[in-house]
Amino acid sequence: MADSAAPKTPLTGYQWRLFIFLSVATFFEGYDFFALAQVLDDIQGEFGLDKFQLTALTAFINGGTIVAYLLVRKADRWGRRKVLMATILGYALFTLLSGLSTTVWMFAGFQFVARIFLIAEWATSMVMAAEEFPADRRGMVIGVIQAFSSLGAIACVGVVPLLLDTTYGWRTVYFVGVVPLLILAFARRNLKETKRFSEQVVPTKTRSFLAILKGPHRRRVLELGLIWFMTYACTQNAVHFWKIWAKQDNGWTNEQVSKTLFLAAIISMPLIFAAGKMLDVIGRKAGAVVIYLTLSVAVVLAYTPGLHPLVLGAALTGAVFGVSAVLAVLNAFTSELFPTELRGDAFAWTNNLIGRIGYVLSPLFVGVLAERWDSWGAAIKPTAIFPLIALALILLLLPETNQKELEETSAIGH
Repeated sequence: MADSAAPKTPLTGYQWRLFIFLSVATFFEGYDFFALAQVLDDIQGEFGLDKFQLTALTAFINGGTIVAYLLVRKADRWGRRKVLMATILGYALFTLLSGLSTTVWMFAGFQFVARIFLIAEWATSMVMAAEEFPADRRGMVIGVIQAFSSLGAIACVGVVPLLLDTTYGWRTVYFVGVVPLLILAFARRNLKETKRFSEQVVPTKTRSFLAILKGPHRRRVLELGLIWFMTYACTQNAVHFWKIWAKQDNGWTNEQVSKTLFLAAIISMPLIFAAGKMLDVIGRKAGAVVIYLTLSVAVVLAYTPGLHPLVLGAALTGAVFGVSAVLAVLNAFTSELFPTELRGDAFAWTNNLIGRIGYVLSPLFVGVLAERWDSWGAAIKPTAIFPLIALALILLLLPETNQKELEETSAIGH
């Protein structure tokens, strides 16, 4: 373990500007994540969807996160900057179109494409963060950037009840999200390509789809892909369906649900912002133990009916923390365990192609069980086992990467 009292490498002026830019960009990943969760019951009511149809809609939209593979892997050929610029503009356009949807099919299609751009932007941001910041601050930087996703979620939780009362109802949630994205698209002009990519990657012809699986990194791709899969099998549902569960299974009012969600998001924020720093201080693996165990316990309690509102609120707070903090853990490992010329492709394979299968299929699994048992809680609580499996895989299969340069960590185990 590194000496936590040792002076940290200072950030340059450009690194601070990049830190702010990436944090703001990731803010909208959190806004979007909570936006769909917040308007699900309105979508269900307007288009007359049953439980399974609602989860099928969620699963279809989430399918865009798998297709995002095609954009994320281009970061190894086009460069990180070009991909980030394209994704911000694409996400802004299809967010606007989502708000203009007049049928559930239009909404599903536009949100599907929006997710492609959104997740490609998020993945590319994490790659840039790993490559541009010093080793002794990398965990903190990745953690804080991911924490801004939760800040976006708080903003969404806070404004959605107000936006739902406007003339355009749930559509306003998407209209409001477009304006800051356009401002961000303008601000991206001063963004530079990462130094590591510029100096270490020589542009070549397009790499084949299976190239990374034919080399020495295959085992690590499959290991991390499985860990992402197990993690998403729980986190995709942990908060996403809580509002519907609280109203339909637990008998809460809209006001109770909104206040509890908002307080859970607010209270979890300091913990989420501290998660990245914790990874730098106690290490990636020890941090994973704290975060993953918290997530599993919190999910079980958060969907247990009849608990005192304070206990339920505390459990939801733990779930919100866990859903965000596990991403700081996996973003660090995924960015650190592959060389620069393969980092985008590795992130695309482990997160988008393999991991996101769990992200897409788990809502369908939950929907089938919710219909059969007529209970959202009974369907979601079993998913708490998946983070425990993911944690076991992290402890057994992955090396400690804390405080090491990327050139060192990418060579471990190959």
